[in-house]
Amino acid sequence: MLDSLPLSRKQIRSIADATARINIWHGAIRSGKTIASLVAFLIAVAAAPSSGLIVIVGRSLQTIERNVLDPLQDASLFGPIAAHVVHTRGATTATILGRTVHLIGAADSRAEGRLRGLTACLAYVDEATLIPRGFWNQLLGRLSVPGARLMATTNPDNPGHWLRKDFLNRAGALDLRSWQFTLDDNPALDPAYVAALRAEYVGLWHRRFILGHWVQSEGAIYEMFDTEKHVVTELPSMTRWLCDAIDYGTVNPFVSLLIGLGADGRLYVASEYRHDSRTARRQLTDAEYSAARRRWLATAGVRPEWTIVDPSASSFIEQLHRDQVSSVMPADNTVLDGIRTIASLFAADKLRIHRSCTGLIDELPGYSWDDEKAEKGEDAPIKLDDHSCDALRYGVRTTEALWRPHIPTLLEVAA
Repeated sequence: MLDSLPLSRKQIRSIADATARINIWHGAIRSGKTIASLVAFLIAVAAAPSSGLIVIVGRSLQTIERNVLDPLQDASLFGPIAAHVVHTRGATTATILGRTVHLIGAADSRAEGRLRGLTACLAYVDEATLIPRGFWNQLLGRLSVPGARLMATTNPDNPGHWLRKDFLNRAGALDLRSWQFTLDDNPALDPAYVAALRAEYVGLWHRRFILGHWVQSEGAIYEMFDTEKHVVTELPSMTRWLCDAIDYGTVNPFVSLLIGLGADGRLYVASEYRHDSRTARRQLTDAEYSAARRRWLATAGVRPEWTIVDPSASSFIEQLHRDQVSSVMPADNTVLDGIRTIASLFAADKLRIHRSCTGLIDELPGYSWDDEKAEKGEDAPIKLDDHSCDALRYGVRTTEALWRPHIPTLLEVAA
């Protein structure tokens, strides 16, 4: 197996030394840490005691399939061993080297219950910083078979994150080994691809995902936003109108952004509808908001493909259905992924805003990280004057599958 993979010295050393109770590979994206950890995991599966279960844990079953099982089934990576990794899409078990492996999604604290009563001899954790702390502790407690091991990968996060503070920083007091990877530790990467990665990740994401540093979120979120570059007075020909993206508010502002794909290969926020009840001194009902949205789009002469709505706005979603609005979809509200995508678009000059969208233009420079939450190890924006920024994130993130093939300079990379 090792002969078919171009492995660096660090990868080989981590595979050979992954004999501690807790083994963690962390660092930059595409740095080779995942491949090294998967090789170590396969070796551990082959040598695992017959007593105790083998489990793979991830944020969701879908991320386990994408980040763990798909690579293991890739014959170009693992040669003939790939044929011994058997899994049916959507199933909660897989067979790896003849052993049944249980797949467990751990999106929130409720997932902890899936471990109750379980005895494990081997666990693999994908994207460990996204796993709830209680689940991680419960999993360690379930690794009770003599010689049981946990193997985990992660990108760096806030330096106050519990994984770094309570585990990586305490390796000397624990039976724990870790390896920090950079892009230079992956010999399989094309230099042009590495250069593109370095250019496209900016700010916080560059420091974490490219340099591999555990750094705190602070300051402006979209520090690369430049009104001279990103605000335009004219729109190009639009190849498709992707969506109107809505951040719902009654006391807070209600915002809808019209987002399209330009013939020049950029995303454009072409128009903005905004109602601030405090400024207008009048709150609107769901029916009035729906009617105002229709008038706004009629004035623009546009019928977007999707209407993307704040997922917490259930009453307004129902109102849109009553008004026979088609293609209504709750927004993807993964905050950090959405912010990272928008930051990369701004950095690559692939997202521009029409000057009429004054609410969004006013909010973007002040959209900042919450210092108090950062001190607690959490990455979160300050929840103030962020309604247009939220709508932008909803629209861009939720329609990503539609626009990404047309903006090929933005790389889609796995950890």
